[in-house]
Amino acid sequence: MGPTMMTSPAPTAAAAAPLASLLSFAAASPRRLINSPAAGGASSSHGHGVRWRNRRRCRAAVVEEAGVLLPKEGDGEEAAAAAARYDWKEEWYPLYLAKEVPDDAALPLTVFDRQLVLSTAMATACSAATRIDARTAKLSEGQIVDGRIECLYHGWQFDGEGKCVKIPQLPEGAKIPRSACARNYEVRDSQGVVWVWMSDANPPDEAKLPWFEPYARPGFTDLSTVHELPYDHSILLENLMDPAHVPISHDRTDWTAKREDAQPLFFEVTDRTPRGFAGYWGRTRTPHLRNLLRFEAPCVLTNTLEYVDKDGHAQCFSAHFLCRPAGQGKSMLIVRFGSTAARSPLVKVFPSWYFHQNACKVFEQDMGFLSSQNEVLLREKVPTRELYLNLSSSDTWVAEYRKWMDRAGHGMPYYFGHSTLAPPTVPAVVEQAPAGAVAGMSASFPAKGGVGTTHAPNPTNRYFRHVVHCKGCRDTVKKYTTFKNVFAVLAAAAVAAAVLAATRQWKAVLVAASAVLAAASYGCHAVVS
Repeated sequence: MGPTMMTSPAPTAAAAAPLASLLSFAAASPRRLINSPAAGGASSSHGHGVRWRNRRRCRAAVVEEAGVLLPKEGDGEEAAAAAARYDWKEEWYPLYLAKEVPDDAALPLTVFDRQLVLSTAMATACSAATRIDARTAKLSEGQIVDGRIECLYHGWQFDGEGKCVKIPQLPEGAKIPRSACARNYEVRDSQGVVWVWMSDANPPDEAKLPWFEPYARPGFTDLSTVHELPYDHSILLENLMDPAHVPISHDRTDWTAKREDAQPLFFEVTDRTPRGFAGYWGRTRTPHLRNLLRFEAPCVLTNTLEYVDKDGHAQCFSAHFLCRPAGQGKSMLIVRFGSTAARSPLVKVFPSWYFHQNACKVFEQDMGFLSSQNEVLLREKVPTRELYLNLSSSDTWVAEYRKWMDRAGHGMPYYFGHSTLAPPTVPAVVEQAPAGAVAGMSASFPAKGGVGTTHAPNPTNRYFRHVVHCKGCRDTVKKYTTFKNVFAVLAAAAVAAAVLAATRQWKAVLVAASAVLAAASYGCHAVVS
């Protein structure tokens, strides 16, 4: 059944690399920060569309005139007016990979500050708003009972339309209050991704639903993963637009990222619209390989490389980054790398979890400085042109994205643009990990991880960031954990048997066997951790 959602010429070796090597696109270096305005030298910039008046001038301004830095000027009032009617709610947002939506649990998700719950176990494929019960308990923490979502607090049940159909505490024959029903949001399953239309006022605009042409090409295969990350989606997006960082930040993470390949890049902006921008980029050492990058509102970034392989066949590699804003300082990313080229036999030898952990490693290499960048933006409360030194040979897409935020940010809950900003007006809500036996059992649902601190909501923990969102990796963790424990028990048994063995020959054999079993147990532990 459909998901139900409720609120609460021949290429170089690098170009033809298999899917695993393409994961190096999935993260980026931080922007180069210049000195922030002093505390007393900057006026407060609260409210939507506030234009920052520069009180300090960077000493690199002379260099800027030589074309090394991108100009700090914005796009002007005309460009801002072109996107004057942007509304973040009138958009489709990527919720989850359809194949990863659990069948037996409610899946809690957020879009900005809107809390949602998604499930395939409902009677219909429609969506419904997360309904809190009589005392604000989240329905997203509920369970599936008879094809309905049931609140764990008082047992209220909701059907696939968001209608409250059962309140155990009501007297027999009493009518369920209309206000107990949940708000509906439309969802679509398109090309393997579940999207949600967030508008309360208008029906879904099908023309805005993203559709990716490479997926319609014969022979196109992809590798898709989901990652929860502890920084704002705008920082994630600008990171993913920055190919210059890959040789440095991810040196030797796979067999294509090498720091000696760091070089100037070329950029050509071909399209600017109220909904985004597009253009070509490439490396100056391989100018014949031109990547087409496109950003489309609200949070979709694609990078496509068309090339001809050694046999003269036209091939396509495409990377899709679907970056959902998941609240202040939080984002959820669906990464999809695909290609029409035949997969290397070597790639087929490796299990899928190997490539998933490689993607996790990429994000872990960037996580520290991206999280700190998030803190700087919130603390300084100035537009990015006062903080970033954007080089014309590496940061063109970052500047384009922040200028688009200038044009459309007025229609968002909060934003940090190139020349304007509107910081969050309320503090972020920090939810603590559940405690107690009941919470532990609740956390054992497939949608929410497992029991114990290892699986608690912790953005520094790979289990929380990815494994909890991936059925294949969860199964792998369970399998290798079982193997680890079995090998450990067998190793202990072999040691005990060696103590009791009557001959030296048997003692030696059993001790050797225990060493091998202990090594196997450690190997399984290394895979899991």
